Amino acid sequence: MFRSLAHRNYRIWFIGALVSNVGAWMQATAQNWVVLTELTDNDAFAVGITMALQFAPQLLLVPITGLIADRFDRRKILMVTQTALMLLGLALGLLLVFGHAELWHLYLFALALGLVNAIDNPARQTFVSDLVSNSDMSNAVALNSASFNTARMIGPAVAGFLIVLVGSGWVFIINAFTFLAVLGALAMLKSRQLKRTARAPGARGQFAAGFRYVAGRPDLVVVFVMVFLIGAFGMNFPIFSSTMAVEFGRGAGEYGLLSSILAIGSLTGALLAARRERARIRVIILACAFLGFATLTAALMPTYWTFAASTILIGLGAVTILTTANGYVQTTTAPELRGRVMALYMAILAGGTPIGAPIVGAVADGMGPRWALGLAAIAAVVAALIGLGWLVISRGMRLARHPEYAWRPVVRFADAPTAAIASVATVDRLELELEPERELVPTVPNDQLVPADFSEQVALTSPIPLPKPPHREPAHATAQAPARPEFS
Repeated sequence: MFRSLAHRNYRIWFIGALVSNVGAWMQATAQNWVVLTELTDNDAFAVGITMALQFAPQLLLVPITGLIADRFDRRKILMVTQTALMLLGLALGLLLVFGHAELWHLYLFALALGLVNAIDNPARQTFVSDLVSNSDMSNAVALNSASFNTARMIGPAVAGFLIVLVGSGWVFIINAFTFLAVLGALAMLKSRQLKRTARAPGARGQFAAGFRYVAGRPDLVVVFVMVFLIGAFGMNFPIFSSTMAVEFGRGAGEYGLLSSILAIGSLTGALLAARRERARIRVIILACAFLGFATLTAALMPTYWTFAASTILIGLGAVTILTTANGYVQTTTAPELRGRVMALYMAILAGGTPIGAPIVGAVADGMGPRWALGLAAIAAVVAALIGLGWLVISRGMRLARHPEYAWRPVVRFADAPTAAIASVATVDRLELELEPERELVPTVPNDQLVPADFSEQVALTSPIPLPKPPHREPAHATAQAPARPEFS
């Protein structure tokens, strides 16, 4: 589950990012609470507009930001973007502390935050591939999600406490100082142990290369459609939590606690994803169906505490979807296009918010927050049905009789149920220490990839007879076989 932490650079990055993520969740909680209760009279639509301004740049700038992540040193990109985010948080915190903040200031701050994050997100998501070996990439992505959701457990609760104790402005200022942790981590990384990923050439058509690549991968198109629906209607947690807290007559402390309780499920989902050998589309589909059930359950809860308990299921389903989708996209994309494809993925995920958040906020205002949760449940079920339909139509998925147990059905596929994934050998630890810049396995071209899940389907449906063992030789005539070397 924690195998990626064996890499020194990743350990340093993990710790720095965890501290910074705590501050980021403190700021996000304070930002939405300020808009909802301090600058408006419980206007959920204003919260939706703030979220739309924050996430719209990631959709509009996707061709540029993805190419930046592929063309330039990601470590230097992150140094610049993290510094900019620190200064933005400090500026808004000072405005709030001195009592000069107005609603348009929050809108402008959200837009500036979105512009910087549009550049930061693709570089940060793909930076993990520079820190670990190829075989540990999926695990590192899941641990990043675990870090993010550990911070979600801590940050909102601390923010709710600080808002009551010292005021919302100080939450922004404290968050600004947490960026020193991630900036320090970036400075401490050993350059010689960073993987040198092939940079995108400066040729014509590079802006559209990511779009062409995704268009040629139907499995990625399906994943992106599911992620869009979940991001647009199912991931509006600030609206759900803040409006339900008001619905139950609770304050800032209870609002922050809701986000932290939701993160219990989120962290669980991330750690379970870290245990899986690789990311699969069928896990995304099942998680979408589970999220639909969880949000519908939350909408029917009669009290604050039963609603709070149900958010654990929401967090588990949502993070399983996003962590698995993120790992699937990264591990099945050509390295030289990974930044652009991940920029498109993040744009689809975050870009759905400008469309869905105002709609969800308007539904919460006009019909109540329970109906907003119902809308999220419908979107999640539709996403699951789209993925299931693709498996049935494109991959020939069907239920069949188990070859050994008549009462137990099995799932069969006419074709491999997930995209082809190259099997990458694990690097020997000693060789990695002696030659940290050595690439043990060269990049495998897309046309030579093999279906990762095909062997599992064969094992379930096509038993292969094993040959009989040869005649045993006398003990004195056999030599002991040498021990097999172990690889880390």
